[in-house]
Amino acid sequence: MSQGYEATGAAAEHPLDAPDIKTSVREAFGIDSDMKVPAFSQGSEHVPMIDPTYRFDRDTTLAILAGFAHNRRVMIQGYHGTGKSTHIEQVAARLNWPCVRVNLDSHISRIDLIGKDAIVLRDGKQITEFREGILPWALKRPVAMVFDEYDAGRPDVMFVIQRVLEVDGKLTLLDQNKVIHPHPNFRLFATSNTVGLGDTTGLYHGTQQINQAQMDRWSIVATLNYLSVADETNIVTAKVPSFDNAEGRKKIEAMVALANLTRQGFVAGDISTVMSPRTVITLAENVEIFGDTSYAFRVTFLNRCDEVERPILAEYYQRCFGEELPEEAINVMVR
Repeated sequence: MSQGYEATGAAAEHPLDAPDIKTSVREAFGIDSDMKVPAFSQGSEHVPMIDPTYRFDRDTTLAILAGFAHNRRVMIQGYHGTGKSTHIEQVAARLNWPCVRVNLDSHISRIDLIGKDAIVLRDGKQITEFREGILPWALKRPVAMVFDEYDAGRPDVMFVIQRVLEVDGKLTLLDQNKVIHPHPNFRLFATSNTVGLGDTTGLYHGTQQINQAQMDRWSIVATLNYLSVADETNIVTAKVPSFDNAEGRKKIEAMVALANLTRQGFVAGDISTVMSPRTVITLAENVEIFGDTSYAFRVTFLNRCDEVERPILAEYYQRCFGEELPEEAINVMVR
C-alpha cells in the first residue's frame, strides 16, 4: 500500500497547500445554512469524483463539514450500506480536498500504516531505504484520511492511530528517530458499524471494543441511517433515468421497499445480507438490461445470499412485487 502512494511521486502533490476559497453550504450541498467552509479552487488526483445525483443527509453533512472547517476528528457510525464513506468522499469532492481511504481489515498492520525498510537498487548498488506508509504520507499533506471499518482494526494499528487523534498529534517514527508534525490542513475521519462498545447484536463479526481513551479523542460522532423511501427513490431514478416516469417510479419504489425489508430483516437477525442503495441501483440497471424484474433480482442479489435465507427473501419479493419467484431460484443448492 505504501509503495502505491509513494510511487505516484510529485504528481500526487496537491497544487495548493491551503484552502484559498470559501464554499457556500447552501449552494454546494443543498442544506439550508448560511455557513461557508474553506475549500480549494484546484483539485488533484486524490480528490474524489463528484456524483451530481448524491443526496446529502443534513446532520451528517454538517458534522463532516465541521471536521474540514475546524479540524475536528469525526466518526460516522451506522449500519453498512448507508453510505458513510461515500458521504465523506462527496463532501471532500465539493471542497476539492484530497481524500484517501484505508480499510482497517485484519490484513492492515502497523507496518502498512507507518512504513518499513526496503532494499532498493541505486547506482547499481543495493541499499536499505525507509519507505513511509500511508499515515506519514497523508499526515504531511493537506489530505483528508478516512479509516473505514474503524471498529475492526487490529490493536497494534489502533494504538498507532491514537497518536495522531489529537489535533496537534505528532507521529513519532522510532525506527527513523524522527517526529512528523501534522500538516495544518490534514484531516482525520472514520466510519464504523458500532460506537466502540463492541458488537452486542451479533450482526458485525470481527468488530471489537475500542479503548475508551481513544474514543474520547473523536470530537464528533454522527449517526447515518438509511435514506427515506422518497429520497432513495429519487436517487435511483436519477441514476437510471429510463425509470423517470409514473410506471418506472412505481417499480423503483417497490425495489426500495424490498431493500428496506432486507434491512429490517438484517437488524432483526433473520438474514445476513442486506440490500444497500448501491444494490438497488444495480438492480434497476439490470432490470433495464434484462427486461425481467424477477431474473434481475436473482442475479443481482438473491444468488449471493445464504441458501437457507432465500425463502425469506422470496417472501419479501412477493410482498413488494406481487409475484412469486420461480421455485428453482429459491431451492437451488450450491455445492
